[in-house]
Amino acid sequence: MSLMTNPSHPGDVLAELYLAPLEMSAITLASRLNVPRTRIERLIKGDNALTVDTAMRLARFFSTTPEYWMNLQRAWDLARARECIDVSGIKPLEAA
Repeated sequence: MSLMTNPSHPGDVLAELYLAPLEMSAITLASRLNVPRTRIERLIKGDNALTVDTAMRLARFFSTTPEYWMNLQRAWDLARARECIDVSGIKPLEAA
């Protein structure tokens, strides 16, 4: 199994794969999701992480699943963590 070393931010996926083909603005999407426009704008800019609330709303609107959206965020978070968290000094537990 290989790890995704450079996953896309969920906001990039939202903008490129969903909003662009529909020619829909962040403001329009926010209105349709009943959330503040800044929530979607900041997500698309990569300034904010995707929340469970937003994942559920996006899943309902785009007929996907909340897990799809949350997995995008999880992959992004783990990739960023691998860049800055040093676990090399931790010795793995040995099997008995």
